[in-house]
Amino acid sequence: MKIFLDTANLDEIKKANATGLLDGVTTNPTLISREKLCFTDQVREISQVTNGPVCLEVISSKAEDIIPEAETLVKLIGKALIKIPAGEEGLKAVTALTAKNIPTVVTLCFSPLQALLAAKAGATYIAPFIGRLDDIGVDSTKIVEQMIQVLHNYNFSTKIIVASVRSPLQVLKMALLGADIVTLPYKVFSMLNTHPLTDIGLEKFISDWEKFNKATNTTTNKNIKE
Repeated sequence: MKIFLDTANLDEIKKANATGLLDGVTTNPTLISREKLCFTDQVREISQVTNGPVCLEVISSKAEDIIPEAETLVKLIGKALIKIPAGEEGLKAVTALTAKNIPTVVTLCFSPLQALLAAKAGATYIAPFIGRLDDIGVDSTKIVEQMIQVLHNYNFSTKIIVASVRSPLQVLKMALLGADIVTLPYKVFSMLNTHPLTDIGLEKFISDWEKFNKATNTTTNKNIKE
């Protein structure tokens, strides 16, 4: 499973990228606006920091406006993945952009039928927002499982980017389903490799080594004096 970071913060991207585990970045207008920087400069810097693709979201709502906006974003950074919200206008744009070989991510996807339509339109990725599903009492694990089954049934090449991830447990559930990609905030990313028993074990290793060194040094000093 590939790991994308859901942020526009350069410091977070640099820290995650330094682990060698980062496969890409997803952004949206809200995340970019928080950085209070020039959009163009921010996007280009994000692209330089990570080796993977960068997901950029359109703000237009009509297909005839989404298409040229998407083309502009791809010209801005060649490895852009264009995020387009699910809906009739969005799918029209996805169909047109697919014909132009522009990769797309259909976002705000909440049902297997939305996933089916997005795949038929030629979407490169679909992005189910699992946190929002869980918020309203819907079993997001079941929804993503059904999406995976639908894509498999008809041999679609469309892949799944699981979004709106809020905990390591959600990451585990998606990994067990075989989701292609998970995009998550830096806070959750930093929690994936933590475990209390790991911390306890490390502390004991260090403590035992310090005791050993202390005893060894004492013995060595005593022998020198003698």
